[in-house]
Amino acid sequence: MSGERQPDEGMKLPPGSLKPWRSLSARLLLLTAAFVFFGVLLVFLPTLSSYRLTWLKDRVAMAEVAALAVSAAPRGEVSASLQQELLHSAGVLLVVVRTDKARRLVLQSRRPPMASARHDLRQLGWWQSLRDTLSTLWAGGERVVVIIDRPPTMQARFIELALHERRLYEALLAQAGSIMRYALLLALLAGVLLYITLHVVFIRPVRRLARALERFGAAPQGNDVPPLPLGGRRDELGVLERSFADMRAQIRQLLEEQRRMAALGAAVSRIAHELRNMLTAAHMISDRLSSADDPLVRRFSPKLLHSIERAISFCSATLKYGRLREPAPRRRHLPLRALVDEVFAALPAGDRQLVLHNHVPQGLMVDADPDQLFRALFNLARNAARALRQSPPPDEPATITISASGDAEGVEIIIRDNGPGLPRKVREHLFEPFVAASAAEGGTGLGLAITHEIVHLHDGDITLLEGEQDNAAAQAGPVRGTAFRLFIPNRLRMVAPHEEDDAHHRAAGR
Repeated sequence: MSGERQPDEGMKLPPGSLKPWRSLSARLLLLTAAFVFFGVLLVFLPTLSSYRLTWLKDRVAMAEVAALAVSAAPRGEVSASLQQELLHSAGVLLVVVRTDKARRLVLQSRRPPMASARHDLRQLGWWQSLRDTLSTLWAGGERVVVIIDRPPTMQARFIELALHERRLYEALLAQAGSIMRYALLLALLAGVLLYITLHVVFIRPVRRLARALERFGAAPQGNDVPPLPLGGRRDELGVLERSFADMRAQIRQLLEEQRRMAALGAAVSRIAHELRNMLTAAHMISDRLSSADDPLVRRFSPKLLHSIERAISFCSATLKYGRLREPAPRRRHLPLRALVDEVFAALPAGDRQLVLHNHVPQGLMVDADPDQLFRALFNLARNAARALRQSPPPDEPATITISASGDAEGVEIIIRDNGPGLPRKVREHLFEPFVAASAAEGGTGLGLAITHEIVHLHDGDITLLEGEQDNAAAQAGPVRGTAFRLFIPNRLRMVAPHEEDDAHHRAAGR
């Protein structure tokens, strides 16, 4: 069972099957209406407070008119029935006028009211107005309140009146319902207008791009995917559409190249397999020729055998590289110095005559797959030996040196020779297959590519080190030799100490 997370099949929806209420357009409409409605709610109480203040100001004006009517009567007195009529028309229970001289009761109902609250409109702030509005709504219209304000036209210090809040409470409820209806209508209208605008400007292009991505993901090499209509937009969506069109063209080109390379690789592997069989037969025949009595045949048969061996080696390397990628390394801690001795011992007899230095410290352990690390080091050592055979150093013995050092992070391995070095053209494409074949006669050009893959399977790194020399050597001439640096990290270098202890305890428990 694979450890990779499988996609949730329930989340896959075919194109066009998205529920309307789950679409981006529906969510945008609901969010817009909700935000507009919330904005109206922010001004709901201030609007009600302003309406309440206006309503009370109207009652003050009507009470002033009633007081003026009483003042205009003979001797400032009116009948009891007229007083009740004036109070009823003004909607108040009591009217008192305060002048500079005295405080005079102008109108009064038959039963003097008992006030529950007192509100002075002359020094009313917005916060106090909000609190008074909430108290009116909370009381439910059952209170009698006293209102004090400056009269609009009378020459008086203030006018004081008492009224029952029932009519004010009902008016506030009616006004609140009207505000809510208008708020809902405004939210719906603003949401629809904004939805239409955003749908045309944003949602529709995004949907078109999403459908194109779905069709392209289903058949990246198919010809049934219509080209994406690119408009003249210069915003982010225009950039996204053009980037997707370019990406689709590049992916199709890469897939076509991959298909051709796969077909070519299969053909090359088959050719190499058949050629290797032919060369094996030729090698057996040439081996028999080496025992012939003819001196000329015996003279040239070793060269023929050597050429056939190189051809067989090339075919075998091509077949190995044409297979699937290297398997995952089976890592364990192993002594590096002994592994380097095995690498030197595995070199051909002619290469072992070179000066081979194993400078790996005794006891240095490396966390790696022994077979894969052996192949990586052997490829590098064999390449160095071939280069030294072709172009040995003029003033010193041909030497291959392998040194190493380690710490808590991992092990660093340096493989160095004093050969001719690598040409610049080879260095630019060093780890690509078949590129470095011309660097050493008889090479396949696959050794560095395989070594690079092995090192990266260990989460490590391989780099080509530039030549190093002191000032005196720098004046003598160009740097000779090639050096590669391999770094093999430890697997547990990022594990906390307590986690490592837990792992040991679990292993012991098994």
